[in-house]
Amino acid sequence: MSATPVTRQWRKPHFIASPWLRWGLILGTVFYLGWALATLPFDWSRISEGIPRAARIFGGGFPPSFERYELLFSGFKESFQIALLATLLGVLLSIPFAVMAARNIAPRPIYLLGRSVIIVSRSFHPVIVAILFVKAVGFGPLAGILTLTLYSIGFVGKLLAEEIEEIDWGQVEAMRAAGASYLSTLIFAVFPQILPRQIGLSMYQLDSNLRASAVVGIVGAGGIGSTLMNAFGRYDYDFAFAILLVIIAVILVSEGISGWVRKRVW
Repeated sequence: MSATPVTRQWRKPHFIASPWLRWGLILGTVFYLGWALATLPFDWSRISEGIPRAARIFGGGFPPSFERYELLFSGFKESFQIALLATLLGVLLSIPFAVMAARNIAPRPIYLLGRSVIIVSRSFHPVIVAILFVKAVGFGPLAGILTLTLYSIGFVGKLLAEEIEEIDWGQVEAMRAAGASYLSTLIFAVFPQILPRQIGLSMYQLDSNLRASAVVGIVGAGGIGSTLMNAFGRYDYDFAFAILLVIIAVILVSEGISGWVRKRVW
């Protein structure tokens, strides 16, 4: 009589091998979440009062009113101008900083300087930067352009630098072996490899800046955000909801155009 074969079932190994460490981290996380919820100053009575207030806001917003379409159009025109100018400036400025921040083509001091600029550009949310620029240059679209330009440098520069670090190095070596200068190597061996990525990032950044221009406008940096803030301040909820609907429509159209361009490029 033959013995029954022992079947073994493969199990995926745990991410943390030690059970003591694994369960300790789980219990510590659960304890921290409980402690954070227990110590944060939630005002439940105020939250309960806010629910009917939110219902009044949503009730007052329907149906949305497009009667002041001229004001709506002028706000969006300014937002689009801010986003377009900031994207152009930000993308153009991000290219030299990306080259400086690429470890494989920049000397170490230049690399550290480029990375520092990108890190500083990415350190703060656009709203915080917009507040600083509004204090520095005053209310209006200039503060919005400066804010979104800095934001674009941080985002596009970081991703572009990482793209440069992953290029096919054979083309660079071939150019150097032929005696090409540093600038010629960049133009003919590096930039052609990152061009599709650069176009895709530029389109995405324009899309992102359109959304961000509405947010920074709330703190006085121009665009449709200022119009939206004024509408909420006057309890003009139907007009505010009309603005929100148009923002959603603009973002959808922008997303469609961005996807179409990326398909054409790749």
